[in-house]
Amino acid sequence: MRSVPRTGLIAAAALFAGDQLTKWVVTRPLGIAQAGDVREIVPFFDLRFVPNIGISLGLLPADGHLTRWALVLLTGAIAAGVAVWMWRERNRADQMALGFVLGGALGNILDRARFGYVIDFADLHFPTPWDPQWRPFLVFNLADAAITIGVLVLLVRAFLTRDKPDAPVENIHA
Repeated sequence: MRSVPRTGLIAAAALFAGDQLTKWVVTRPLGIAQAGDVREIVPFFDLRFVPNIGISLGLLPADGHLTRWALVLLTGAIAAGVAVWMWRERNRADQMALGFVLGGALGNILDRARFGYVIDFADLHFPTPWDPQWRPFLVFNLADAAITIGVLVLLVRAFLTRDKPDAPVENIHA
């Protein structure tokens, strides 16, 4: 019997809770709850309400009832696959990375199911010689950041640090 992936489950729960809490703080106490609402925090970071009806980079816009629920089902199936992978994974670092992906995915799925869109609010921008408001990222949220970090950790571990299986031993007596 496999052990419970505590590291991944704790990461997923913490990220899910943190994502929902930050979205609540931005939209309720801070009142940034309509498209166009912006509050500058520091010169390179704003809170900007953006209702995201698509997935990454605004792809697959779900602007109708049917497409909204199809996207909920699709992302839910992906999240279920991540949960199964996390349950089977023995490496704690990979469990944690998968927990980041799962917690972020669940936070965004809940938004889409409740509101029909995902609440994005973090707007990072930097002045450059060619653009005084250069934005290296689209407006995002904690769930998006967690998913990105989790995937990057998995990729780095897969390509650079994962133990590779031993090469097969040839039979020299044959």
